[in-house]
Amino acid sequence: MDYILEPTVKVGANVTIEPYAVVKGNTILHDGCVVGSFSYLDGAVIGANTVVKSSRIVNSQVGQNCTVGPNAHLRDNAVVGNGCRVGNFVEIKNSLLQSGVKASHLAYIGDALVGANTNIGCGVIFVNYDGKLKHKTSVGKNCFIGCNSNLVAPLSIGDNCFVACGTTVDKDIPSGTFGIGRSYLTLKEGRAIHYLKKPPE
Repeated sequence: MDYILEPTVKVGANVTIEPYAVVKGNTILHDGCVVGSFSYLDGAVIGANTVVKSSRIVNSQVGQNCTVGPNAHLRDNAVVGNGCRVGNFVEIKNSLLQSGVKASHLAYIGDALVGANTNIGCGVIFVNYDGKLKHKTSVGKNCFIGCNSNLVAPLSIGDNCFVACGTTVDKDIPSGTFGIGRSYLTLKEGRAIHYLKKPPE
């Protein structure tokens, strides 16, 4: 056997555990799920037909027909609903993702509720910590949160909202609203050479 499977683990029918995976604690693997190589599961519940690729899931739950990873990290009561996509280098902590949510790459979702069928873009950060306390963020259903957005908690975003990429959201957004918070691009022609020159050695 080229993986570690503790006796406390419950395994359903037709489960695949690939080489070098570690599955321990009160983990439950439901029928047809796949635990990919180099995954680490401890106290995880993995739904039927879900695929976990090289990811770490601790004290958290993933629903049916999801894909997780590679290199995702779910911890501290992360709950992922059915039909979700949690992609490369996404961290989820103490949050609920309802069915159909997609967070495909390079995002941090902490202390949050994310409504069904919402898309979390690349580089989105749920800014949940102010240096002293953790705060919660609620994002509604059918939202689009654009790349490199910061959601500064405490915060509520309604259903069917669109947050443009590069926006820092620091106040509540009502349902059906388009939010954009970028500064304008300033172009200074011919100035780049001053920054590209190397200083004399």
